[in-house]
Amino acid sequence: MLRQKLTEAGTAIQAQFDAVLNTLDDLPIVQAMAHATNGGKRLRGFMALESARLHGIGPAAAIWPATGIEALHAYSLVHDDLPCMDDDDLRRGAPTVHVKWDEATAVLAGDALQTLAFELVSHPEVGSGDVRADLALSLARASGAQGMVLGQALDIAAETADIPLTLDQITALQRGKTGALIEWSATAGARMAGADLTPLQTYSRALGLAFQIADDVLDVTSDAAAMGKATGKDADAGKATFVSLLGLDEAKRRADDLVTEACDALDIYQADGDILRDTARFVVTRTS
Repeated sequence: MLRQKLTEAGTAIQAQFDAVLNTLDDLPIVQAMAHATNGGKRLRGFMALESARLHGIGPAAAIWPATGIEALHAYSLVHDDLPCMDDDDLRRGAPTVHVKWDEATAVLAGDALQTLAFELVSHPEVGSGDVRADLALSLARASGAQGMVLGQALDIAAETADIPLTLDQITALQRGKTGALIEWSATAGARMAGADLTPLQTYSRALGLAFQIADDVLDVTSDAAAMGKATGKDADAGKATFVSLLGLDEAKRRADDLVTEACDALDIYQADGDILRDTARFVVTRTS
């Protein structure tokens, strides 16, 4: 059921990307944007759609912020892959943008995807002006120097630090780098409906941390063919991760505990929250 819904959401988001990008001139930067937004799990967009459904918001409105968060996520990956950052040649099983084109195109495509994200969440079909303003403001905070970019900056600093990060420091880092956009995605529907954000904030904060722990586990236990990107780079660089600090088995147990915490936060939604509960379980059982 969940995999089918993830597939359906991914198809809808891809169709929305195609429709939006097809209105632009067929230039290398637009081709690079299309390349960067093709494929992936679409987990963040899926959670935005599911959060909207949970609050009675239809897909015609929800597809805009769902596609917007995927555009924002794609921008972060394009820039993260650059030689000045993680220097990766492979993403989602395909050449990264700077490899397929060049670094300048990758920088500009990432910039364009970032601004496109705010255009999409601010589209008139999303809702009232107040709703669109709230989505845009909260996305800016989640993606910038209070959220994802801050987490990325802390991660880069950790690569050259004399002393490895502690568990608390890694947790704080990942709440920005990975968790902030996951939290925005899971609360998007509640924002659109003017509902209480607390249950989905609690859910998504636990889920975001479980997601990163699962990523650290896969970086050790999986390979590039399965992941669609390079693995083992953190270990090779001697970076502290949840696995290096907790050990593999304890990291897995920690992720499982966080999934339980996430699922418990959805009690207010009763059976309507089952899909998001399944999403939390999927995060720690995925193989890529």
